[in-house]
Amino acid sequence: MGLLDILSVGSSGLRTRRVRAALSVLGITIGVAALVGILGLSQSGSADLMKDLDALGTNLLTVQAGDGFRSQQASLSSDAAAMINRITPVYEVSATTKIAGGVFLNDLIQDGRTKGITIVAADLNLLRTQRGSLKSGKFLDEMTSEYPFVVLGSVAAERLGIRNTSGNHKIWLKEKWFMVIGILEPLPLAADLDRSAIIGYPAAEKFLEIDEPPEIIYVRAYPEHIRDVRSIMAATVSPENPEEVQVGRASDVLEARIAASDAFLNLFIGLGAVALLVGTIGIANVMVIAVIERRNEIGLRRALGATKFHIASQFLTESLLLSTLGGITGVIMGMLVTAGYAVFREWSIVIPVYAISGGILCSILIGGIAGFYPAMRAANVSPTEALRTR
Repeated sequence: MGLLDILSVGSSGLRTRRVRAALSVLGITIGVAALVGILGLSQSGSADLMKDLDALGTNLLTVQAGDGFRSQQASLSSDAAAMINRITPVYEVSATTKIAGGVFLNDLIQDGRTKGITIVAADLNLLRTQRGSLKSGKFLDEMTSEYPFVVLGSVAAERLGIRNTSGNHKIWLKEKWFMVIGILEPLPLAADLDRSAIIGYPAAEKFLEIDEPPEIIYVRAYPEHIRDVRSIMAATVSPENPEEVQVGRASDVLEARIAASDAFLNLFIGLGAVALLVGTIGIANVMVIAVIERRNEIGLRRALGATKFHIASQFLTESLLLSTLGGITGVIMGMLVTAGYAVFREWSIVIPVYAISGGILCSILIGGIAGFYPAMRAANVSPTEALRTR
């Protein structure tokens, strides 16, 4: 028998038992689609996070006071930003200070209903340091930072019900009226600022009577020197008590999200493998039943001169065709699911080549494993006993 003859005979079982074949294919399809979809969605999500990291940069450091070992609360000195700015590889420094007080739509709201919004005094280059953007209006400048003007973080604006700056909105900050001149887009590397009402340092001193040292300092340094800058930052800010200064890299948050998604990836791959195992058992069960049902056919073919190899190859080919068909349809379904979800989430569509090739190779391997025993059983059927079977 030639290759085409083996394929023709092996596919006869699929053509004559279409419903059973379709159900067997479905098991492999679900398993392969799950694996391809999981790997594709994981890679697409990671690619989107990496794109954010590339856009935002991994060279942003945050400097703030730690707990230290002294009894009193540690704090940064008022000239901390100036000292950091003297470090040669540092090219951007922006300080922020939280101010106690409520943020309200009007002066009639009770003090307890703050909606979790914080007043923050900030340097004028804060938006540039964060590589952020504005949803509406403009950020603080030399003039507006001197007067009662405020820029809202994305979450703060949402909680206050302010969608844009065209309505000349005013809000009540610590018993003073401030006009909203800008609304920020979300800042992935500084989530606290999303829930803040940001004003200039001069306005904080003039209208809220606040003159406090910086609480958090955001620092941009050249990427090739970021580790060196981080290592000397605490000693630069506080030579006497460097242990009381915390220096972190803001991009570690996004990198932690990537690591967390990889951890869940292993779990989902395990679930996909279980689905493939169930599909393998299903194909093996179908092939065993096929051997029992077709004993007469096996006996007749043996009587007409078919060898054990011909009989075994027939049933092994049928098993391989079932699994390969399931693998191909599973890969296509997994790709469609990945593409659809990625488009919905506005991610880049990334489907690893190893997921596609691995899905098809896995299905072929499954077909060989599931069909081996039934094929050997069919090959060892005695022609005389098979012809007596009714």
